[in-house]
Amino acid sequence: MFNLNLVSMPKKGKTTRYRSAKTGLYVTKKYAEKHPSITVKETRNK
Repeated sequence: MFNLNLVSMPKKGKTTRYRSAKTGLYVTKKYAEKHPSITVKETRNK
């Protein structure tokens, strides 16, 4: 009857990013773990 092309929905979850408190730029997880006093962990829902 109907020919529907379904697009799969992305998985829901949280995205974690790290940002430098000094510069405001995003940094790698490795850098954030090495400098915990100057990095901020941000999470957001997808």
